[in-house]
Order: sequence, then structure tokens, then C-alpha cells
Amino acid sequence: MSSTPSSPRRRGSRASVFLALAFVATSAFAQSTPAGLWRNIDDKTGEAKAEIRIADNGGLLNGNIVKRLAKDAKPDAVCEECKDDRKGKPMDGLEIIRGARKSPEGNVWEGGKILDPENGREYTLRLTPQEGGKKLDVRGSFGPFGRTQTWVRVQ
Repeated sequence: MSSTPSSPRRRGSRASVFLALAFVATSAFAQSTPAGLWRNIDDKTGEAKAEIRIADNGGLLNGNIVKRLAKDAKPDAVCEECKDDRKGKPMDGLEIIRGARKSPEGNVWEGGKILDPENGREYTLRLTPQEGGKKLDVRGSFGPFGRTQTWVRVQ
């Protein structure tokens, strides 16, 4: 029995290809958001400092330190410099990103805050995925002053 263009086997094959392409497209789209696991790289030293998981909670992004990678990281360290509800909380698990939303102007998330647990200060946050979501520009600013780190997605 030969396979014709309208045979059930051929249609099943086409459906499989379509589903595979839809999955790839969905995965690529998901990667262009800040949601996921990231390794932050210190913009001054080039050292990997921590892994941060950013989660999308109904359109609001929040991020927590999953694991600190710095050589001098103390396992039982707490946020001594924090000035709000995070004061005295363990560094591992600490929420450092709060309330960023997708901008209507494009592939940018802003409006939230990012905490620098080393000094306890919060900065206005802007997240911009780069290279198809493989990297993330994380900008913290205070008025006209700020700095940008590039984080790398953990696969």
C-alpha cells in the first residue's frame, strides 16, 4: 500500500512537524522574557556572584537569589544592610527584584525595584533581554545615575 498525500500516515507526520515547530517557536518566545534562572556577573570584577530566579507572577516580575557563587560568600549570611522587611533574612532565597512590568514600548520590563543586598539600597529597575534571551541587561538607577550588569541565562 503506497502512501498518498491524503493518507492518515502522511497527515499524522505533518501534524507532528507542525507541533514540533510550534514548540520551538513557543520556547524561543519564552526565552525572550526575563523569567528564568540567571547568573549575575559583577560589572566591575567580571566574577559570577549569584544565580537569581526571576518569576512572572501575573505580569509582575520578582526575583530571588537561588545560590551565591562568590568565593567569599558565607553560607549563613543574612541581609544586614536591608532597611525593610528583608532585614535579617538569609541571603539565599532573598527577594532582590520586585514589581517589574513589561513596557508597552517593547521588549523591556521596568517600573520595579532591585535591591543591592551589599549596601541595602533599592534602585529603579530596567530589564532588557539581549541575544534572543540568552543575556539580560539589568540596569539599576537612582535619578540620572545608574549602572548596568549583563546577566547570563543558566540553561
